[in-house]
Amino acid sequence: MLPAYVPNPVAAATGGGYPIDGGRYWRDGRRIFGDGKTWRGLFIGIGGGLFIGSLQIAVQSYPALSSLPEHTLLSVLLLSAGALLGDLGKSFLKRRRNLERGAKWPVADQYDLVIGASILLVLFNLSWIISTITLPIALAILIITPLLHRGANLLGYALGIKEVPW
Repeated sequence: MLPAYVPNPVAAATGGGYPIDGGRYWRDGRRIFGDGKTWRGLFIGIGGGLFIGSLQIAVQSYPALSSLPEHTLLSVLLLSAGALLGDLGKSFLKRRRNLERGAKWPVADQYDLVIGASILLVLFNLSWIISTITLPIALAILIITPLLHRGANLLGYALGIKEVPW
């Protein structure tokens, strides 16, 4: 899951610039995504996921790491892009619920990246997800994701990258 875990903090740290929604509003009168979702953050965040995934691909041939799930460039791309598309979808839904940027939305805030990555994998690389995401791995993802999310947000807040610690 590293290619899915890395893009959001990378996007938060390097984002800014032109918003993906171009400042436009949805038919409900609210922003489509908001200023926090930018093209620069999207592309650099996906690049961060591709970088860490490429490292995983490079080292997966080492015998000591042979028990780890095997990645392909496609799985890495889908995990990376899916994580940020899941976050983008969550932002869209937050605006529809009249939640401002940075507002808490428990469960959705923690698992948006998993849902987005899983959807892309099911749509474009079903064989990889079936052969790789076993029940123990799925349970580990469900347990580890909120812990990593909380830790990354606390670190981002401490470094001044995030405005709120959640």
